[in-house]
Amino acid sequence: MIRYPKHLCPGATIAVTAPSGGVRENWRPKFDRTLQDFRENGYKVIEGQCLYGHTKNVSAPAQERASELMRFLCDATVDAIFPPCGGDLAIELLPLLDFDKLALMPPKWVMGFSDISTLLLPLTIISGWATAHGDHLIERSADHTEPLTIGIENVLQTRIGASVEQKSSTRYRSVDFFSQPPTPPKWTETRWKSLGPDVDEEVFMKGRLIGGCLDRIARLAGTKYGNIQKFVDANVNDGVILHLENAGMRPDEFARTLTALRLHGWFDSISGLMIGRSSGPDMRHPDSLFYLDALRNNLSGIDCPVIFDVDVGHQRPQLTLIQGALAQVRSRNGSGQVLQTFA
Repeated sequence: MIRYPKHLCPGATIAVTAPSGGVRENWRPKFDRTLQDFRENGYKVIEGQCLYGHTKNVSAPAQERASELMRFLCDATVDAIFPPCGGDLAIELLPLLDFDKLALMPPKWVMGFSDISTLLLPLTIISGWATAHGDHLIERSADHTEPLTIGIENVLQTRIGASVEQKSSTRYRSVDFFSQPPTPPKWTETRWKSLGPDVDEEVFMKGRLIGGCLDRIARLAGTKYGNIQKFVDANVNDGVILHLENAGMRPDEFARTLTALRLHGWFDSISGLMIGRSSGPDMRHPDSLFYLDALRNNLSGIDCPVIFDVDVGHQRPQLTLIQGALAQVRSRNGSGQVLQTFA
């Protein structure tokens, strides 16, 4: 059974800790402004000890990160935990966290994506907490005006039993993370696409949401922390929508990962699959395997609708998807809507 945290509103206490990478020095001015915005809007903000370090790709040693995160997760005075950013090694914390204990405790909002989805997935699958897959604090600031970004609080303020709708963006910041030298972001038209014969055909899917960054959560396949089949079996009456995004894999690695997940049964019996915009490098030689080839070769045969280039992942803006929530997803002619119900 999915358990939802109470709706987030001014007066709530937000704990900020970095269970993976820490806040780098050149990020501090923007990050400090974001925390100040929360305080000015009526939230109490607690800054953890594992936050501003960044040595060997992490904010602190694994035991320290796990202890602080577990303390905040169990603290009845804390209403939400917002990591500042993603990183690389959140997976180190999994055997150090007591997910069975958390299954007996009132849930609170934990929000993030990328490497943080390594923690969100077992919190939902094992502990039964609804978790929020969406922007980290470092991606948020008062100068954002894009509806999906400024609408995060609207999603987290949804009451249990109520619904919230989000619509696809009209344009997104297209970033080539692998270009040398790096190229500046550019705005590109958003178009959700069907993997069927007609990319603009109408697609509808319904089920409970689960998923995350493919580069990270695919490493959990075959473990109790990534038991997607368990989640599917527990929600057979509602159905399950799996959402995934490629942060940095080349098409060949992406194809291998999708093939491996098919062998693990991740795509068996799901009611829909959403693939976020890829930020991984694509190939240029015409004889090479392209990203779209990897998608079609590995997903065209699964027994559910598939849409891709969705507002999920590193090519922002992105939806705030509540893991475990009942969702209805529609896509047609490049646009989409997601209705989530906290039931």
